[in-house]
Amino acid sequence: MMQTNRDERACELARWIVENNATVRAAAKRFGISKSTVHKDLSERLPAFNRTLYLQAKQVLEENKAQRHIRGGMATRRKYKGV
Repeated sequence: MMQTNRDERACELARWIVENNATVRAAAKRFGISKSTVHKDLSERLPAFNRTLYLQAKQVLEENKAQRHIRGGMATRRKYKGV
């Protein structure tokens, strides 16, 4: 029973990330779980039963990771410019 809930949560997480082009941090906040749990659900649980959804979510997360340094720089700029 508990395993099914985890699997369902992993699917919901992945769908939400793909639909919203969301980050791990945003998904963790939205679902009220830790970033570690998001990573574990997506990298370990999801590929075991829904490979297609896993690959879609992985692509979004890789894009976000590649852009992370840009978002961080913009946040720093806003912080010091007071915008």
